[in-house]
Parts: sequence; structure tokens; C-alpha cells
Amino acid sequence: MSNKVAIIASNGSLFDAYKVFNIATASAATDAEVGIFFTFEGLNLIHKEGNQQLPLPEGKEHFQEGFKEAKVPSIDELIVMAKDLGVKFIACQMTMDVMNVKKENLISGIDVGGAVTFLDFAKDANVTLTF
Repeated sequence: MSNKVAIIASNGSLFDAYKVFNIATASAATDAEVGIFFTFEGLNLIHKEGNQQLPLPEGKEHFQEGFKEAKVPSIDELIVMAKDLGVKFIACQMTMDVMNVKKENLISGIDVGGAVTFLDFAKDANVTLTF
């Protein structure tokens, strides 16, 4: 049986993006099947404009320089890596409806589905995480 990792991305800060995409790409690089369900503020992580301006927690602005010095890939680079590794991106349809977000506002290559879509993926996951 292969490893399966299910991630719920419900928060939209830069720290959250790094957590989500770091775990997703690391898991996929070890041949795990990975799916991320983006809901509420987590939609910002895959929003074409929103993911370019993800906030850092107040008082943590100095981390921006630390990311550069440590040569940590950008969020855009991590998204490309995740897609290349076969990570499944699922945007929450209900959240999109509530927040009036259209699929064309989101990055390409994502699926749109409800909670049942994600639950169907996650039902036999070995690891389930929420960020």
C-alpha cells in the first residue's frame, strides 16, 4: 500500500503557505499520493493575486530576509514543484461561492470540489494534516 497524505489548508499567511507546500512537496518526493483541500483563507494560497501578498504574522517581518538567506524556494516555486510531483489541488466550492471567488481567479491546474470530494480522497490517508 502506498503512502497517502491529505492536507487541509484553511489559513492564508505566508507561514501557512510554507507549511502546506513544504509538507506536500516533501511527501510527494517520497512517492506519497498527496492532496490539498484549500478552504476559507487557505484559498489565498492558490489565488493568482492573493498568493503574491501573503501576510507574515505581526512582528515576524524579519523572516522574509531569512527565507532569502536560506535560499528557501518562493511560494510560486513550491507550487510548481508540487504540481510537477503530482500533488492534487482541490479548491472548496462552498468557500468559493461564499467568498465570490471564481475558478479563473485561481492558479491553473486545480480541481474544484466540495468537502465530499476531499473526504473521498482522504478516507484512506495515512497522514492527515490541517494548516
